[in-house]
Amino acid sequence: MDATLRPWRSMLYIPGSNARALDKARDLPCDAIIFDLEDAVAVAEKATARDLLCQALRQGGYGDRALLVRINPLSSEWGQADLEAVAAVAPQSILLPKVAGPDDIAQAARLLDDAGATGETNIWAMIETPQGVLNAPAIARAQRMQGFVIGTNDLAQELGCRHRPDRLPLLQALQSCLLAARAAGIMCIDGVYNAFRDLDGLALECAQGRDLGMDGKTLIHPGQIETANRVFSPDADEIETARRQIAAFEAAEAEGRGVAVLDGRIVENLHVAGARRTLARARATGVNS
Repeated sequence: MDATLRPWRSMLYIPGSNARALDKARDLPCDAIIFDLEDAVAVAEKATARDLLCQALRQGGYGDRALLVRINPLSSEWGQADLEAVAAVAPQSILLPKVAGPDDIAQAARLLDDAGATGETNIWAMIETPQGVLNAPAIARAQRMQGFVIGTNDLAQELGCRHRPDRLPLLQALQSCLLAARAAGIMCIDGVYNAFRDLDGLALECAQGRDLGMDGKTLIHPGQIETANRVFSPDADEIETARRQIAAFEAAEAEGRGVAVLDGRIVENLHVAGARRTLARARATGVNS
């Protein structure tokens, strides 16, 4: 499926070393899963987690969710073995951590080719360092690239900035990554919200990411899925407005006019394009479809 046509509202991290979580993920209502071999797996369990995850992927049963595997950095002792093992089970996407520049993506693409991975295996980049943010435009245009995942925890640590509910210290980095992703036509997923029991705080941060233009939110707990799905879905008012904008513009066109007026506001081609995207998202997520 074209990445731009599927929903990305909720992207849940699942530890590759946790057999129970790997099984439970088959029934969770998230839009995407990141099977994690990096931060969520202890050093002593790296090889075991890799084997366990490959077994789960061969077994399948994850439905039409988007499936990504976050491997360890290619510079680590586990990264290349992760990529080669996972490539053998033809995953939809590999997620590379700590991407600093396009050369990191090129190296991963070469290794995928060497491992016999098909061209359908995409690469996603974790943008979680200052260098990654500054090189985001070049990274976004690299071979096999499909999307960014913003690693806000690591990025905040490297910047030395304070955690604030409004995320003001991170906004320039978030917007820079989003601009680069949009210019290259790839996806951009917001970072995690650490207080996984604070659903009100999560909703506010999801709303901020949505309003910035993010495609969805990375999550660390299944209890966060419903909130992310709800916030990143068009609501009834947005859907009704989109329908009315399209109808008003089509009526204006039928009368030979290139601009319509709805509720005292101009409606042009660009507004209609946005309205059609809203309706497409609603259909993709099953909201008022």
